[in-house]
Amino acid sequence: MNKLLLFFIFIQSVAICQNGTDKQIARQGQVTFFSYTSAENIEAVNNQAYSILDTETNEIAVDILMKAFVFKKKLMREHFNESYIESDLYPKAKFRGKIVGFDPSQEGSQTRMIEGMFTLKDTTVPLAFKVTIERKSTSYKIIGDAEVLLENYDIKIPKLLSPNIAKNIQVSFNFEFKPYEK
Repeated sequence: MNKLLLFFIFIQSVAICQNGTDKQIARQGQVTFFSYTSAENIEAVNNQAYSILDTETNEIAVDILMKAFVFKKKLMREHFNESYIESDLYPKAKFRGKIVGFDPSQEGSQTRMIEGMFTLKDTTVPLAFKVTIERKSTSYKIIGDAEVLLENYDIKIPKLLSPNIAKNIQVSFNFEFKPYEK
């Protein structure tokens, strides 16, 4: 009886250990966005994006705290949070997707597509983009960029300002994943 109980405990502990190694976490990913305008370029950086990568299913999840974006000018930050994104009502942007054709055991660099759903201001739209994935030992680095169309997310730009704000925003990101430990 004791040997059977030890065997089940061993099997359970192996399963728990394997589940832990399938998950990778990036606690301080970087997300930037850039918008070219004739009046003044708009750029912001967020170093508090959070992401989880499941190397067994190739699924990836990203949460971006909207108030964590840092702008060169205080007025840009106020407009972004109060008028355009409404950060008090919609504090996070979220992406849920899957890396197509990703081989987590391959050392070195891979270029892959990520397909999923991006949610901003409670509006969810399909989004696909190319990334570079670098594997070093037990960690991964994912770098890429995507283009986001403002009209897809009910972001209202006043007509007076609309010539000064691009319709497409270039979003870049850099996540360094490490094995998730409970």
